[in-house]
Amino acid sequence: MLEELLRSGFEALGIGLDSRALERYRIYYEYLEEMNKVMNLTAISGEEDVARLHFLDCVQLMQAASFAGKRVIDVGTGAGFPGLALKIACPDMELTLLDSLDKRIGFLRDCCRRLGFEDVECVHARAEEIAPGYRESFDFALSRAVARLNLLSELCLPYVKKGGAFIAMKGSDLGQELKEAEKAIALLGGKLEQKLDYTIPGSDVTHSLLILRKAASTPAKYPRRWAQIKKSPL
Repeated sequence: MLEELLRSGFEALGIGLDSRALERYRIYYEYLEEMNKVMNLTAISGEEDVARLHFLDCVQLMQAASFAGKRVIDVGTGAGFPGLALKIACPDMELTLLDSLDKRIGFLRDCCRRLGFEDVECVHARAEEIAPGYRESFDFALSRAVARLNLLSELCLPYVKKGGAFIAMKGSDLGQELKEAEKAIALLGGKLEQKLDYTIPGSDVTHSLLILRKAASTPAKYPRRWAQIKKSPL
């Protein structure tokens, strides 16, 4: 079922899907299901839901940008969404997976080995603790985290180089969230370029992609400590 759902979903999106990618999605799915029994990786399980609500949802990013040959960081990646699911569809991107929980990073390292991805960097760190050499060095920062956009922007935009973009995967009802994030986005050097609404193939689930273009450098004082970000959002 997984393979059939992915074939039809990719076809609906107009994205190519070869046999190696299908094989990798199967490996990812089975290891995710296995480890989810002993770790809290995702509330979504079963071939149909994982295919649609994880894999097909994540590859919607390819409708927003071309990632081939680009340096990409997935901030707060969790079980590898959206970054690792996107990497399977676009293997020639340079990917960094960042998460604050060491157990999840251990899962991702093992998963990448099983998938044959030797070029994926899995980093155990808090998003606001930007390591030297990472600041403003990525073409794209991605996040499917549940935090509100004003908080996510402070965590993600500092990673993006000028001319690059932070792409946030969000629900479709974003009016208030966008409005409250306007100041933060501007302060951090970002500019809302586009909001893309989409429906996951084979479902009635509607989500949005927010593309925030990096128009200017982020001031050095950002990001702040997480406690400060939460207490006093920009």
